[in-house]
Amino acid sequence: MNPTEINTSLFKRLRFVLVETSRAGNVGSVARAMKTMGFSELVLVSPRCEDPLNDAEAVAFASGAGDVLANARIVGSIGEALDGCNFAAAVSARLREFSPPVWTPRAFAAHAAGQGELRPALVLGNERVGLPNEIVQQCNVLINIPSNPEYSSLNLSQAAQVLAYECRLAATGDTVEERGVGFHGDAASMAQIDGMYAHLEEALVAIGFLNANNPKKLMPRLKRLFSRTGLETEEVNILRGIARAIIEQKPKK
Repeated sequence: MNPTEINTSLFKRLRFVLVETSRAGNVGSVARAMKTMGFSELVLVSPRCEDPLNDAEAVAFASGAGDVLANARIVGSIGEALDGCNFAAAVSARLREFSPPVWTPRAFAAHAAGQGELRPALVLGNERVGLPNEIVQQCNVLINIPSNPEYSSLNLSQAAQVLAYECRLAATGDTVEERGVGFHGDAASMAQIDGMYAHLEEALVAIGFLNANNPKKLMPRLKRLFSRTGLETEEVNILRGIARAIIEQKPKK
């Protein structure tokens, strides 16, 4: 199946930067999180794990995002990592007394997606100690992911997934793509639906569920119920078949 065409502007502009990552598996997991949302530029700053792009755990955790992992760059400083970027967002669960403005992932995503000239970067720190203050202070904003205040710990790749998801949503819109999955029949006509109601009413009278002399609001309520379903021709035929079977099996007096 051919991949669905999407607006790729932010997908090509956004860079993910991992600073001093300790576990190669987390590098692979971040690559996977990025690729599932359509992003591909990954830069590692002084990783603490050996050979993170070829490590067996990294490759296993990338799980199909091997291209993102293989194309990742390893650099020695945050300056090198942010070369070519003009907007950087530090990601941290820990707020600082002296820090850039604090944004949510959604606010960052809207800002990044809305300005085509922006070359933004998301900067995530070490699994255990996070980002050092000097790196946070070099960034334009600090992103804090809203979470349970009693347990706000997110795994590195989980944080990357949240950020990548919000950025994808901002770039493509908050809609579900029509993929042509599932059966979609022809919509029933008004005449077909009216015939079904008449048939159904006859069946309900036949089994004594509806008193023809005192129908009250039963049929209007049933019509209201079915009007919310968007009946298709085949569905109307099924309901009429049920009504027919009820009428035919009703004992004759």
